[in-house]
Amino acid sequence: MSSQPKTFVASTLFERIERARRRKTQFRDTHITLAHGSGGKAMHDLIQSVFVETLRNPLLERLEDQAVFTVHNDRGLTNTPTRLAFSTDSFVVDPLFFPGGDIGSLAVNGTVNDLAMSGALPLYLSASFIIEEGFSIDELRRVVASMAVAADAAGVAVVTGDTKVVQKGSADKLFINTAGVGILEKNTRISAAAARPGDKVILSGAIGDHGITVMVARGELELESQIRSDSAALNSLVQEMVSEAEEYSDIEALHCLRDPTRGGLATTLNEFAQASEAAIRIHEECIPVREEVQGACEILGLDPLYVANEGRLVAVVAAGIADRMLCRMRKHPLGCDSCIIGEVQSEPRGIVSMVTGFGGTRIVDMLVGDQLPRIC
Repeated sequence: MSSQPKTFVASTLFERIERARRRKTQFRDTHITLAHGSGGKAMHDLIQSVFVETLRNPLLERLEDQAVFTVHNDRGLTNTPTRLAFSTDSFVVDPLFFPGGDIGSLAVNGTVNDLAMSGALPLYLSASFIIEEGFSIDELRRVVASMAVAADAAGVAVVTGDTKVVQKGSADKLFINTAGVGILEKNTRISAAAARPGDKVILSGAIGDHGITVMVARGELELESQIRSDSAALNSLVQEMVSEAEEYSDIEALHCLRDPTRGGLATTLNEFAQASEAAIRIHEECIPVREEVQGACEILGLDPLYVANEGRLVAVVAAGIADRMLCRMRKHPLGCDSCIIGEVQSEPRGIVSMVTGFGGTRIVDMLVGDQLPRIC
């Protein structure tokens, strides 16, 4: 038996992982697989090696869920610069309707949330539909009606769009693409690269509800469940958080903000750690997972940390504002179960680790492969 201290072994492992991550990715894949759309490592490698490498520009290279840029209006009555956020997303969920939502409300909420995670106030959306020949008009009306309700609840308007119909067998019923624009009224500087040692990590509620709901709704498993998707527009919660930072007299105390969708909480935290070149340590006993979700994950062989969410956010905030921010979030209906789940450390850079319920520590890496296809 080795006499090496456990701390030394763990430190050596962290260093090896960090060196491996810093080596330039050699993208060798020759064909697209479902893993390339999972939100995990395969998708990140594809984006870096194909899209960023070819379309490279400063805004794209940030790899945020939206682009934030300044528009100078020098042709009108004022030349005051305006900061805007712009985002786009596609939705291919199967089934189209599930407890707690459907592809229509999901499309609205998803793009609203991508805009909101920059601190922006979402304003306008576009909606494009790819419809398979033979799709029911009644079901299409139901989807569009759901989008209207979701847009009204989020305070946005769908102002333009497009429709394409493809031959039967060329798509799976219905795909929706939404794009959105919002305005940044406050001088926020929220970014995945802004985490600093000493910061606290806050999660707005239980994880895994959406991914497990969709999986059960497919009817492929003999599971009876009351789980509902957490799909919701988070812009009003984010505005409360921005206001709290402003009242704290430090608008930049809100460092990182993201909704952990594909790839789940684990992948989002890895994105923060790698972009910020910092370490994030979370505590298993602090992470809320509903008993039904945990049970379904155990049956399916899934880890809730990697299961998709559509109405949760994870924030990294300065330690000095963490308790105040937590209290403010808990007063909002979508943040009433918010909790501090971890902290940012200086080393080992780019690594997310979790203190387990047994007191040990394990590395929480980015999702590899594909857990749940067609969940958003």
